[in-house]
Amino acid sequence: NFSRVTEFILVGLSDTRELQLLFFTLFLLAYTMVLLGNLLIIVTVRTDPKLFSPMYFLLCNLSFIDICYTSVTIPRVLVVLLTGHKAIAFEGCMAQLFFFHFVGSSEMFLLTVMAFDRYTAICRPLHYTAIMARGACWALVAACWLGGFTHSIVQTVLMLQLPFCGPNTIHSFFCDVPPVVRLACTDTALTEWLMASNSGLISLGCFLVLVASYALILAKVRARLSQGHWKALSTCASHVMVVTLLFMPCIFTYLRPAGALPTNKYVCVIYTIFSPMMNPLIYTLRSSEVKESM
Repeated sequence: NFSRVTEFILVGLSDTRELQLLFFTLFLLAYTMVLLGNLLIIVTVRTDPKLFSPMYFLLCNLSFIDICYTSVTIPRVLVVLLTGHKAIAFEGCMAQLFFFHFVGSSEMFLLTVMAFDRYTAICRPLHYTAIMARGACWALVAACWLGGFTHSIVQTVLMLQLPFCGPNTIHSFFCDVPPVVRLACTDTALTEWLMASNSGLISLGCFLVLVASYALILAKVRARLSQGHWKALSTCASHVMVVTLLFMPCIFTYLRPAGALPTNKYVCVIYTIFSPMMNPLIYTLRSSEVKESM
């Protein structure tokens, strides 16, 4: 007599039609900015020989990840807001969950690699070319994608093992671990702790590594703040802004069992939409080389 849920219902951000149209307009503008801004960065870096450095190679990969990251969630949200069709198939929900964590965790790892790149450039400039050689950059980017895939496949396998036979209303605007795991028809305490230790510790670990790297950079350059070091600190400041926008909401969301506190769907907007939208703005406005190339 076991029956499995075949589809979920996404509650979204609001049931009021006027607010849905407002959210649709804002999300469409944000998605357009993400696509155009990051595509512009990719084209600029790929076509200008002066930008063939490790930092801009990593920035180009970050822009590609941001496009993938937002494309996992925002198009579906736009359809829901415009048509009011909130149902999503079980398979589609699991696929969205998988790719969201795959690309999202890959971005976290890549931001950590970018912090290592800045640390090497500022604190070990004479060895920078040897350490951040082209082959090493490709290996680091591949490791980011592999780490993201490993993290996401673990999350998805844990989710697929849960029985879903009762409620199917997801109190969010996309399929994610915390709101979906609450719908399982079984005791999920152990699964919730495993997922929290997976996603939460990855977010916290990457954040601590990033903070430590920027602290080392600050300690290294505080005694000799030449014009070049001021420029390096300015670059690091833009990285810190991106890190804060992405990691703090993720730590708040994932570093606890799903049943401990209800997930704030408006907090999710910060790291699913706002943070990727800010990346091209921050990196473009803070980099004179990219602006000149554009």
